[in-house]
Amino acid sequence: MRNVYIIGADSTQFKKWPDKSFKDLTRETYLAVLKNAGMENGDEIEFAYFGNCAMNHWGQSFIRGQVCFIPLVEEGLFPQRVPIINVEGACATASMAFHSAWKDILSGQSDVTLAIGVEKIYMPDDKATMFALFDEGIDNFDREPTIQTYRQAAEKSGCKFEPGPGRTFFMDTYAMQACYHMARYGTTQKQIAVAASKNHHFGTLNPKAQYRFEVPVEKVLEDRLVSYPLTRSMCAPVGDGAAAALLCSEDYLKKLPSQVQNRAVKIGASVLTGGKSREFDEPSLSRIAAEKAYRMAGIGPEDIDVAEVHDATSFCEVYQMEMMGFCPEGEGGKFVESGATDLEGKIPVNTSGGLVSKGHPIGATGLSMIFELVTQLRGEAGNRQVKNAEFALQENGGGVIGFEEAACSVIVLQKDR
Repeated sequence: MRNVYIIGADSTQFKKWPDKSFKDLTRETYLAVLKNAGMENGDEIEFAYFGNCAMNHWGQSFIRGQVCFIPLVEEGLFPQRVPIINVEGACATASMAFHSAWKDILSGQSDVTLAIGVEKIYMPDDKATMFALFDEGIDNFDREPTIQTYRQAAEKSGCKFEPGPGRTFFMDTYAMQACYHMARYGTTQKQIAVAASKNHHFGTLNPKAQYRFEVPVEKVLEDRLVSYPLTRSMCAPVGDGAAAALLCSEDYLKKLPSQVQNRAVKIGASVLTGGKSREFDEPSLSRIAAEKAYRMAGIGPEDIDVAEVHDATSFCEVYQMEMMGFCPEGEGGKFVESGATDLEGKIPVNTSGGLVSKGHPIGATGLSMIFELVTQLRGEAGNRQVKNAEFALQENGGGVIGFEEAACSVIVLQKDR
């Protein structure tokens, strides 16, 4: 395979941006990623993938990326006639854009590609619609089988599955997954709280995080209950933002200045998997993606130095430690509680603050994870820097099919220079 590199990565701060439009967020991130790559303009970009989920709720259902980039084209900041493909895959949207940009270069069709994810979720004057957005990540043609799956999980776990107002259906499904794990393996609510507290601490070290305050374990447990066992501090907030990455071929990289070459990050693997109605005790689609990614990169989980995983709730981090192979199945809670995922631990996880602290604007999330890992591999993460990081892993899930996500991305990055 051809070697593919990331030469630029950036993200806006994630927060509630009621005064910023999709075009504003696109412009900010696009110009920032050019600067991060040491490029004065985007004249050599040959293909772009634009990730977004919710723009139709703001009045733009089609040609989303084209609409957001037209002002940049007219100002000579983005090249004319460059195709933009619009991508949607729920919370895995930005990772799908990245994967597509990677494959363009891998195939030899392009030497420079752009992946960008832009999202606005916060609707201060219409919170009912804001929460309803998340329901579009499930099978709305036939909802009953999904509901029955989670009722069965509740019965097996001794919990209640009671979707209700003031939260998303996703929080209720994650809660049932957590309850099932607790019943089967003895995972505790406190262990989930440890993951949440640790990521809120990392958020204080990340200037682009939505939440930048400490939440001790006791406060996590005492916070408002969202859906047992999940409290508010264990759940990702609603917010807006954008993130992007510039990718290039090895031949193109060799033509660039040494200061750009020296900061380039190699893509060791990019894998997407699809969900299904799996058995409760069957490994998830993220396990399949991770195993494929390790084979593609020629490494194992023991080689990963830093990881960003999809903690839409803090239980997800506990579970993904197992699915990524960082600890045995059923021991994710103990692994996190031991401090293994702290900065000085065995495998620092979610040094960005994770989704629960950094934020989770659906269509931008996956690329914000890539930005954090690129920053780590470049040694530019400041107080949250992982020492001697060489290999990094991203796991990003999206949507719900049965007892797992509808789509999952696992990406392996490597410090190559």
